[in-house]
Amino acid sequence: MKHLNLDLTQLNAAVDRLLAVTENPRHRFLLMAYARHRALEVAGRYEEIFAPDMMSPEAVYHVTAGGNDVVLNGQEQIKGLYRLWSQTNQTAFYMATEEVSVSDHYVTSISTVYQQVSGKSLRANKLLNRLPKFIARRLLEHVLDQKQHHADNNDMYLHKIVGMQMIWPYDSRGRLIGEDVYEPLHEQSELIKLDPKDVVTTARCGELMAPSIKPLPSFDEMVLGKKAPLAA
Repeated sequence: MKHLNLDLTQLNAAVDRLLAVTENPRHRFLLMAYARHRALEVAGRYEEIFAPDMMSPEAVYHVTAGGNDVVLNGQEQIKGLYRLWSQTNQTAFYMATEEVSVSDHYVTSISTVYQQVSGKSLRANKLLNRLPKFIARRLLEHVLDQKQHHADNNDMYLHKIVGMQMIWPYDSRGRLIGEDVYEPLHEQSELIKLDPKDVVTTARCGELMAPSIKPLPSFDEMVLGKKAPLAA
């Protein structure tokens, strides 16, 4: 992977550049929440993503990628995806290029990204694409309901996704209410087989990302200008 010049710790470099020139308190809060979510996801600390000040209980993910259209309804299904990735060393994301923008209720991103993925997941995605939608949905829900998954470092790849488009909407209190993810250039995607010694485990991702994971500031204080009450 060194020849690709990929650096996991530069995951949020584009966000940091935008934060450096953003003054609007609400916009700054959304960018901080966006960066924290992504860092926690890559670190395998997915449970922290579901904190009450970070994600709405009714969050919905829409993902159109790899020839599949997937909808994850609610935190339990979303958590199932992150649990799968965490337990199978699929949390590593490398941003080759990214442009980020922010508005009052959205953070948007266009990027070329590499994700470390398992061959099993790749084969499952192809199978789901061939099956009738109602059967594919049942199989997906069965996988997301599983509490234990097994990693296989002999069957891992880097998946290059070109021009990935993401829209992350936020509610009035800056909580994530979903992700809309779209891969418009699927024919340009690439797979690179990884040697087992080059696989970055979720534990290692956690070590690398830990220094960049910052607490989220108080929404009331930062955005609304309300001071927290003094302790008695």
